[in-house]
Amino acid sequence: MTADLDGAIRDGRHYMRIRIYYEDTDFSKLVYHANYLRFMERGRTNYLRLLGTDHRALFEETRSEAPGFAFVVRSMTIDFFKPAFMDDVLEIITTPIEVKGASITLLQQCRRGGDLLVEARVRVAFVSGGKAQRIPKPLRLAMGA
Repeated sequence: MTADLDGAIRDGRHYMRIRIYYEDTDFSKLVYHANYLRFMERGRTNYLRLLGTDHRALFEETRSEAPGFAFVVRSMTIDFFKPAFMDDVLEIITTPIEVKGASITLLQQCRRGGDLLVEARVRVAFVSGGKAQRIPKPLRLAMGA
């Protein structure tokens, strides 16, 4: 059941489907622009979970090695191409582009069928104690594969 809920990893990319609800839209009946950030955040979280690193387990495993660690969005470039509407089913695709010692760059796309609606390049850093730290090796290897 979790795999359906969390999406799937195929060919090194994470695919997750979401339905657009009334609450995702604004007065114009289009998806409110900030909601795409929420959809992509879910995609990144579920991608990590399917790599075997759900956030709760990762917090427990790294508590002694990197107390108070967090993944933080360091930078994001986002392009909006087409709108989404209520009842649309979107696919959120997350692709790792570059995995470095303390950061990961991902390409995330929101698609409706063959249409690219939104695309973002996201750089996420691994920090602990307010400083960048090396990403745990098992996670780096899983994303690199």
